[in-house]
Amino acid sequence: MSDGIHHAPWERAFERLMTPLEEFIHRQTTSGVLLMICAVVALAVANSPLRDTYEHFLHTHISLGFGERQFSLSIHYWINELLMAFFFLVIGLELKRELLVGELSSPSQAMLPIMAAIGGMLVPALGYWIFNSSGPGAAGWGIPMATDIAFAIGALSLLGAQVPKALVTFLIALAIVDDLGAVLVIALFYTNKLDITALLYVAACTGLLVLLNAVGIRRTLPYAIAGALLWMAMLASGIHATIAGVIIAFTVPIRPKFEPEVFIDKVEDSSKKMRKAVWDKPDIIHNNRFRALVSSLENGVHLVQAPAQRAEHALHLPVAYIVIPIFALANAGIPVNFSEVGDTLGNPITLGVICGLLLGKPLGIAGFTWLALKLKWASLPPGLTMTHVVGVGLLGGIGFTMSIFIADLGFADNAEHLLMAKTGILLASLLAGLSGFFLLRAIGKRD
Repeated sequence: MSDGIHHAPWERAFERLMTPLEEFIHRQTTSGVLLMICAVVALAVANSPLRDTYEHFLHTHISLGFGERQFSLSIHYWINELLMAFFFLVIGLELKRELLVGELSSPSQAMLPIMAAIGGMLVPALGYWIFNSSGPGAAGWGIPMATDIAFAIGALSLLGAQVPKALVTFLIALAIVDDLGAVLVIALFYTNKLDITALLYVAACTGLLVLLNAVGIRRTLPYAIAGALLWMAMLASGIHATIAGVIIAFTVPIRPKFEPEVFIDKVEDSSKKMRKAVWDKPDIIHNNRFRALVSSLENGVHLVQAPAQRAEHALHLPVAYIVIPIFALANAGIPVNFSEVGDTLGNPITLGVICGLLLGKPLGIAGFTWLALKLKWASLPPGLTMTHVVGVGLLGGIGFTMSIFIADLGFADNAEHLLMAKTGILLASLLAGLSGFFLLRAIGKRD
C-alpha cells in the first residue's frame, strides 16, 4: 500500500480509461482470437474418434415447460436460439448507439458505410444465386451476405498502426449495418410457419417494453423479465427467437437520468460529505455514514449512464468471450472427407458461398463505395484510398458467425447441404481474411 492505494494488477479503476470505441475494438479483437481457437478445436474434434460423442452431446435434448407449453430442444438448438439471442441483443445495442451518437448518426458520415454495406449484401447474394438460381440450394442465398465483425476487426487490429484509424471506424460502421441487413433477412425470409396467437403475445411483450421505456423505467430487471417473455413468445411464433434480442435493444432507454452537470454537482457535494465522514470517524469498516454515501454515489454513477450504454458494456464481455466461442464450438465441427474434396468444392452450394464471400464481398463493398463517391453522396475519410476499401471488402468476406447461423436456418432439414455450406463458409472466410490482411499490410508498408 502506498499513497492510500492498495495496488493490485487486476483492480485498475480511475487510471483505466478507454473510450467506448477502444473498448469495442479490444473486445472484438480478443473475441476473434477465441473464435479462431474454438473453430480449430471444433474441426479437430469433428475429425477425430470423438466425433460421435460430439454430435450426440449437441443433439441431447433439454426440456423447459410452462403450463401446457413445452419446449424440448437439443443443446445445439438452445445454443443457436437462446445464447445467440444475447448476441443479437448486443448487435441491436451497437446499432442503436451508432445510429444515435456514432458513425451512423450523421447522414454525411453514414452514407459511405451504408452504401458499402448494401453492396456487400447484394453482390454476394447475386454471386451465390449464379450457382444456385433454383433447386434445393436456392434457400442459402442469404449465407454470404453477412460479415463476422469479431474476425474482421481482429484481423484488422493485428496490423496496428499500419492502417489508418479511420479504416477501423469504417469497417465497424459497415459491419454493424451489415448485421442489421442480416437480421432483416432472417426475420423476413428465414421464418417458419407463423402462429398468430403467439404473434399476439409478441406484440403484447413488445408493447410492454415500449411502455417501460415511455414511463422512464431504467432498472435492468423489468426489461429482463419482459425480454424473457418476448423470447419465449418469439420461439413459439415461428419468427426466429433471436430477433427478440434486437427488439429488446431498441426499447432499452438511451437517455440517462442525470445530465452531466447535475451529476458533477452531486459528486462534488457527496465528496465533501464523505471527507467530513472520514474526518469524524477514520475507521472505514465501522463508518456507516461513509458507506452510505459511497453506496449513494454508486447508484448515481449508474444513473448518469444510459441504460442501453450500461447493458452494452455489461453484455459485451460475456457475449464476446462466452456466447460466440460456444457457438463456434457447436457449429464449426465439419467432418472432412479428403477423398471427396473435389466433389465438395465442385458442389453448387459450396461454390456459391465461396463466390459470394470471396469475390462478391470485395466487389460489392468497393463497387458501391466507388459509386457513392462518383455520385458525390459521400467522400472518403482523410488517409483512406480505394485500395484500403478493397482490403476491407476482403475482410468483409469473413462470414463465419452470422453466415453459419443463416446456413443453419436455410438448410436445417438437409445435413448434406448444410455441410457444403459450412465448408464453403470456412474456406472462403480463411482465404478472404488472409487476402485482406496481406493486402492491407502491403499498403501499410508501402505508405
